Amino acid sequence: MRSPLRAWLAVVAVAVGTFSVVTTEMLPVGLLTSMGSALRVSDGTAGLTMTVPGLVAALAAPLLTVTVGRFDRRPVLCGLMGLLAVANLLSALAPGFAVLLAARVLVGVGIGGVWSIAGGLAVRLVPERSAGHATTLIFSGIAVASVLGVPIGTLIGDLLHWRVAFAAMAALSLTVAAAMAVTLPPLPATGTIRLREVPALFRNVRLRIGLITTLLLVTGHFGAYTYVRPVLEDVAEVGTGLISTLLLAYGVAGIAGNFLAGTTAHRDPRRTLMVIFTLLAAAELLIPVAGATTAGAAVLLLVWGLAYGGVSVTCQTWVLHAAPDAREAASALYVGAFNVAISLGALLGGRAADGMAVAGVMWFGGALVVLALANVALFGRRGTAAAPGRTGEPGATGATGDRGATGATGATSGHVDQAIR
Repeated sequence: MRSPLRAWLAVVAVAVGTFSVVTTEMLPVGLLTSMGSALRVSDGTAGLTMTVPGLVAALAAPLLTVTVGRFDRRPVLCGLMGLLAVANLLSALAPGFAVLLAARVLVGVGIGGVWSIAGGLAVRLVPERSAGHATTLIFSGIAVASVLGVPIGTLIGDLLHWRVAFAAMAALSLTVAAAMAVTLPPLPATGTIRLREVPALFRNVRLRIGLITTLLLVTGHFGAYTYVRPVLEDVAEVGTGLISTLLLAYGVAGIAGNFLAGTTAHRDPRRTLMVIFTLLAAAELLIPVAGATTAGAAVLLLVWGLAYGGVSVTCQTWVLHAAPDAREAASALYVGAFNVAISLGALLGGRAADGMAVAGVMWFGGALVVLALANVALFGRRGTAAAPGRTGEPGATGATGDRGATGATGATSGHVDQAIR
């Protein structure tokens, strides 16, 4: 019998692991200018450090879910965190841009594997009554990384050097790998997923709408956010020292947005997403117009952070409610869509940054968020599932037309809903 303390230490280790992989993925956002200058590439080309790991993660998520299906999850997770440590160290030591891109390929493998596996571990680490809280903690690693990873990395880069930021993430990743090896129990496979089961989920209308919405929204966000530093420098003429402070304020607003969205997403993800999209579109589209001053840019950045902070929990809720009987496969598709969107956003935003004024990335990003808003407004009622246990409402059925929450699947859906609350 494992002690409760060790069980929760294992949950914390997994949460810090998810924080590590997502922070590593987002790190170039705040370091883009200094990285590009040091390696003698343009901002748009430097944005490939976001594009490459996103594309690799999108492919790795479903493939690794299938490949490691028969293996114990503890050594798999430890190995993936070790790989992430190597990738970060290689990034810190990269003598040229080609080596840095090669390191980011390894980052993509780590992201796809860790994110896909970690989300479903809570129910195996703690007693059933605590699974909801454990799931919340594991998902918080992703949420906090999404909003705080960039400002922390930017601060380290500004105070020391951009290479030090990657070296710090290498040390953290290695520490997490050791912590997982010590705290995680044996986690043998409980079942296998066949590759053909993953694309078959696209026949699920609600899941498909959720994935399309995620793709549009996240592409729009990262099309603009990847280049937020040069935009702040060129449009609002914000000084280098103040940028890390503004991004930190963005992160704090994002954490607040995560909790605010979490209180409503399980009841009405469609309405929550529409509010998020409206705020995001307004912030991105107004920065070139009303963000010419430091104060104006700061206010819009706070609104942006508040809105984007709720994206992960709301989109994940939609996906889990849409396919409660295929949670791991649906999560792999969600991770894939999310990372494809990161890559597309960074790539297309880079083309916009190089092809016209840098503020053009805001018009590009805002336009895609408006499309996501239109998608949810027009088709979202078909994609909205009620919270488990609320019968007689539109969307209360499972992915196959039944309630979709029977047996072990029902327990899983309940844990997810507890976590969101």
